[in-house]
This record gives sequence, structure tokens and C-alpha cells, in this order.
Amino acid sequence: MHSYKEYVALMELHDKVEVDRLIEVMNMFVGKIYQRPPLRSSVKRSLRVKEVYSIEVLEIEDGKHVLFKVRCESGTYIRKLCHDIGLLLGVEAHMRELRRTAVAHIREDLPVVTMHEVSEALYLHRKYGDETLIRKVVLPGEFIVAHLPRIIVKDSAVGAITHGAQLAAPGVVALSNDVKKGDRVAIFTLKGELIAVGKSVMDVDEIMKSEKGIVANIERVVMQPNIYPPMWRKAKKAEGS
Repeated sequence: MHSYKEYVALMELHDKVEVDRLIEVMNMFVGKIYQRPPLRSSVKRSLRVKEVYSIEVLEIEDGKHVLFKVRCESGTYIRKLCHDIGLLLGVEAHMRELRRTAVAHIREDLPVVTMHEVSEALYLHRKYGDETLIRKVVLPGEFIVAHLPRIIVKDSAVGAITHGAQLAAPGVVALSNDVKKGDRVAIFTLKGELIAVGKSVMDVDEIMKSEKGIVANIERVVMQPNIYPPMWRKAKKAEGS
């Protein structure tokens, strides 16, 4: 939900405009913009700030139909973007068609399968224990966070995280060199298993130097508890014995 989105949209202008003027105005919407969700939307219609990372005009037909690609922050309304572009051009505009082509690194040009193929794969797995097809049609869960900076933790820290603990500095083994304070990060085991997703409270240099304290606040735990032994319970028993 928090990853950037990429769309290809067809915008219809209500009157013809010069190509140079059109591109100039569309480029004005690259960056942080104010946007109020349209009347028919699932969120409150309050003014918000969203970021458009890029707009690329792909084709213009009859001076009125504009096919363009836009890369933007999650929660940006493309139909509202088309409407606002039309207002600034002075001719008004609306969105005729929209196709989402990517969410972060997950693009529509990746190998895709039909729901029928998924159903067949699941049947073969359940009926005959054959995992061949299901391994081809279902990607591992780790793929969905492949675009995030990662932090790798000790086995002894895994159980605590799956039971609700935040990630503390002593549990960190290694991390990406692009981790920044406030970034969303993926937390992995030494075997490359996804444990959780959280937000870093330190930059990479601070984490590397820290010997204590919380380095990431956990937002969502993915791994089931008790897959790794709860080492903190053993430590408490040892202290009490």
C-alpha cells in the first residue's frame, strides 16, 4: 500500500491545445502537489499533499486525446490529475481509460498466470502432493519486499519479533547500506526468510555503531510465532534458576 504506483492513462481534453503548451503544463504537476479526492472516492475529501515522480507523454491524437505514463505516490488519483491539468490548460479534461502497470518492482510485464492455472496448481498439490506447478505460479512472499532496504537479524531475535517485540541493536547481524531513518525496511532471518516489515529509527551508520536501543519499530509481522524458539524465555528461566 505504501509503494509507488505506475499507470498508463488516456486523458481527453475538451478542446485542442498546442503540444508544447500541453507538455509544459503536465510537467508542472511533477513533484509534490495538492490534491482533493474526487466526489466518488473511498476516502475523506480533504486536501492532501501527494507526490508525482514523473509524467511521460506517450502519444497525442487529434490534439485532444493524450496517452501518458505517470509514476506517483500511493493514493494519488489520476482522474483528478487529468481534471486539474485540464483546468490549468483552460480547456477542461477528463480521464477516459486507466491501467495500472506497476506497484514498486512488481510490474505487469513479469511472468503472469491466470487464476485457472493457480487453481490447477493448488489441486495437484492438495490431491497428489505435487509441488512442481505451484512453485511456478506462486512467488515466495519475500519477493514482495525485494525493493525495500533489509536488516538481517540473529536467530535469537526472531522469536521475540514474532511475539511483538521491536528490533533492538544487539539482534542485528547485517543490513543494507541504503537504510535511512524513517525508511520502511524488511527484516530477514539469516536464512533469508521474511520476518516482518517495520520503520527504521536510525540511519545505517547509527545502527552499525549502536550496541543497545531500538533500531526499527515493527509495523507488520509476517512470520508465524514459534517457528524459531523464544530465546528470551530461556534467558529468563536461566536468570531465575
